[in-house]
Amino acid sequence: MSETPEDMTAPRTGLRRGWTTGACATAATRAAYHALLTGEFLDPVSITLPKGETPSFALAMERRGEDWAEAGIVKDAGDDPDVTHQALIISRVRRAQPGSGILFKAGKGVGTITRAGLPLPPGEPAINPVPRQMMQAVIRDLAAQHRDGGDVEIEISVPGGEDLARRTWNPRLGIVGGLSILGTTGIVVPFSCSAWIHSIHRGVDVARSAGLVHVAGCTGSTSEAAVQQLYSLPDIALLDMGDFAGALLKYLRQHPLPRLTIGGGFAKLVKLAQGQMDLHSGRSQVDKDSLAAWLGELGAPESMVAQARTANTALEVLSLAQEAGLALSDLVAAKACAAARSIVAPAKIEIDVVAVDRAGHIVGRSDGNKHA
Repeated sequence: MSETPEDMTAPRTGLRRGWTTGACATAATRAAYHALLTGEFLDPVSITLPKGETPSFALAMERRGEDWAEAGIVKDAGDDPDVTHQALIISRVRRAQPGSGILFKAGKGVGTITRAGLPLPPGEPAINPVPRQMMQAVIRDLAAQHRDGGDVEIEISVPGGEDLARRTWNPRLGIVGGLSILGTTGIVVPFSCSAWIHSIHRGVDVARSAGLVHVAGCTGSTSEAAVQQLYSLPDIALLDMGDFAGALLKYLRQHPLPRLTIGGGFAKLVKLAQGQMDLHSGRSQVDKDSLAAWLGELGAPESMVAQARTANTALEVLSLAQEAGLALSDLVAAKACAAARSIVAPAKIEIDVVAVDRAGHIVGRSDGNKHA
């Protein structure tokens, strides 16, 4: 059964959810490739998201040429104040050389990566890994249905995307020429500070009422899944912390539970370790001087410390540490744990912190346990 954004109210917020640029690009890709194979555009076009939802999208434009077809979808971000709300996401699918596989290209309004430290290497179009996987999946599915080789080039473009990107962190991150095509679930959960913090408080209340002794607050779905698997926690123990670490910790100080695990990506935990309690990229930033100093604490040579100070992202610093065999993630997790404990004091809450990479692998723990 398909869903529309109107059917998808974000849990406990009352706000309407929307679709990521990655979901829109995937749906446009499916419609375009279907037209390339059959001469007919799917409209509406449905896709399956990573968590099993099957939304349908109406096409806003469609065109065909001799060896290409393209479709466009207007992004609906729901009630989220997203700069890409109402942007037109276009996918042009072209025939490629046999055996070349599925290639990606940045069209007008989509950025190109120029610096290290991001999920993809410099020179690649800023189409993130999960959207790529979603588009590859629809190409392979249709190729199998129509006995096609599936060798195509997918060019994603966003008219006006270069102007929109100036209102994002892309220029600072070295993503030039436009927007990134993003999303890990395909769904945009609307951002409402008061509603989200309210949901955190209610999650703590429910856990206390159920007599739970161990809960987890995580920055996103990837770290949440890793922590849940690590400790075999029930769904009721998972608190929707997101970027609001301070809101969770301050509420727990007044309404304590025996044990809390905080899970998050490395960069988010660096900010927590540095005393930031709001981890949103628009309201707090990584202090790379402090991060570089922590490398020094681990015995890194001064040349590496200096390189870390001018690194593009926290992930680039982590990569330097990993290549040198330095346990920077464990140190960051330990410092984040200490920061969290200082907020909940004097409440007696056992806290540990788990750092997770983008693939969901545990890369650091505050207790120093061996991790993958």
